[in-house]
Amino acid sequence: MSRIGKLPIKIPEKVEIRQENNHLICKGPKGELHRTIHPDMKLKIENSEIFVERPDDTQQSRALHGLTRSLVANMVEGVSGGFMKKLEIVGVGYRAEMKGKNLNLTIGYSHPIIMHFPDEITASCPSPNEIVIEGMDKELVGRTAAKIRSFRKPEPYKGKGIRYAGEHVRRKAGKTGA
Repeated sequence: MSRIGKLPIKIPEKVEIRQENNHLICKGPKGELHRTIHPDMKLKIENSEIFVERPDDTQQSRALHGLTRSLVANMVEGVSGGFMKKLEIVGVGYRAEMKGKNLNLTIGYSHPIIMHFPDEITASCPSPNEIVIEGMDKELVGRTAAKIRSFRKPEPYKGKGIRYAGEHVRRKAGKTGA
């Protein structure tokens, strides 16, 4: 039995969940999320808890069991509390600022990089060296943060670039003098 898959998912009071065939609709204070569940996985909703059940013990069913449970749990958590990723910008002259709903990055290129966000994502810059990305869809928040980080990944010699908050960048020794 999957350790993650067999855990029940608690449904908070403000969250409403509906299942139509293989389609799950999760509605809460932050908004509404939709996801298509694999046809082999069965969801049982009872006593403000969701249980994910698998049909048999094949390799595919075991893999889908934990995955489905994690996806549903992320939907429930997203519509009730939301998700947040923080990015730090390290480097002399590197900075970020919000211009309307767009993010303007100055990170050492000859031109500024302008990033447009989907409607479900909220971005802010509390300081010029910090970016905060918020949203209710965990996958979309993570993908957006990864895209911003990909514009200038932290390099190992001076540590300059865009990194996740709390990320440790392994440093290398530079050239040794003669």
